[in-house]
Amino acid sequence: MRVGDREILIPTSMVGNYPNPRWWDAGPVRDWRGDQEPPDAFNREAFEDAMAALAGDQERAGLDIITDGRLHGDNYADQALYYYYRRLGYDLKGGFLGFPIYSRLHAGTATEEIKRHGAIMVEQARALKKVTDKPTKVQYTGVQVLAQATNDLHYDNPRDRAMAIAAAMNEDIREVDAMGVDFIQLDEFTWPYFYEDWAIEAFNRAVEGVQSAQIIVHVCWGNWGGTPAYYPDETAQAGEIFDLTQRRGDAPAATASVVPRSYEANIDVLNLESCGRRSDDLSGLDVLKNHPLPDNVSFWAGVIDVKSTITETADQVAHRIEQLLEYVPADRLGVTTDCGLILLQRYIAVDKLHAMVAGTEMIRKKLA
Repeated sequence: MRVGDREILIPTSMVGNYPNPRWWDAGPVRDWRGDQEPPDAFNREAFEDAMAALAGDQERAGLDIITDGRLHGDNYADQALYYYYRRLGYDLKGGFLGFPIYSRLHAGTATEEIKRHGAIMVEQARALKKVTDKPTKVQYTGVQVLAQATNDLHYDNPRDRAMAIAAAMNEDIREVDAMGVDFIQLDEFTWPYFYEDWAIEAFNRAVEGVQSAQIIVHVCWGNWGGTPAYYPDETAQAGEIFDLTQRRGDAPAATASVVPRSYEANIDVLNLESCGRRSDDLSGLDVLKNHPLPDNVSFWAGVIDVKSTITETADQVAHRIEQLLEYVPADRLGVTTDCGLILLQRYIAVDKLHAMVAGTEMIRKKLA
């Protein structure tokens, strides 16, 4: 696969939230809001030093693509939701989310037109490119996620809200693209449960006009505290807290819930949580045989369980990649962590990144 200026067989990268340096969470993050500051400002220096620490962990592990690690918050809620709502002009108060899988988080409230209020991921992209010469990836929370988790007191319908979020994010994404970032990722972690009728349209609006970066959609199953989450069936009603004991038949295959529908999005890479946490059934990857990847789309798969404190061995990672190669050709395959590593201690996260690279190297040698 083309990564930066060269071809890399089975490129490696991590997904989502990484354990921040504890000194960052203990202080500087409280005053950092993503705004550009003078080069000698304390907050900017601290942010760039923290980004260098995250990039350094990834480079020493040998990852091919270095990510921002969602450095902008000290916890999952800030990293995935509240930081974005601040940048979109929300009032940060609202009831708890209606999603059972995210019920510990609360909604932000839209009381006026949603617009971009200052940069969202531009400062992260700038800091990341400053501290590494390797190919880079910048990550955004997905449009459907943000739209669904909004307490809306302004728009008449969900579609208008989603398209406004997409337009605001598009301004930021195009600015990041112009900086020379190699990959831009959107995390649509509610797609597996259902697609809103505007989901694909809003995603495509968010990435409209990107000239250089490859677009990734990352999809995982479950919440940040545990996976997989629940699956209803056709008897479930909109807005219902579904009782799993009443579900008829087996849970649907996870990958079948997003393939082939996700192919409608304007993406270069489909990145799924696949055989780390969900190694029991490979998340139903046989669906790829019935719905092959479009010619212009590569497949990246999670091979590291981010919910386990036990570090995989290189042999285990290699075995998982061998299983993936039964479904995806090597020249269109990449491997990642299943999702973000934020719930693990940093030293465990580091070991898992090393294991992922070591296992990948074993497969590369076999294929060579």
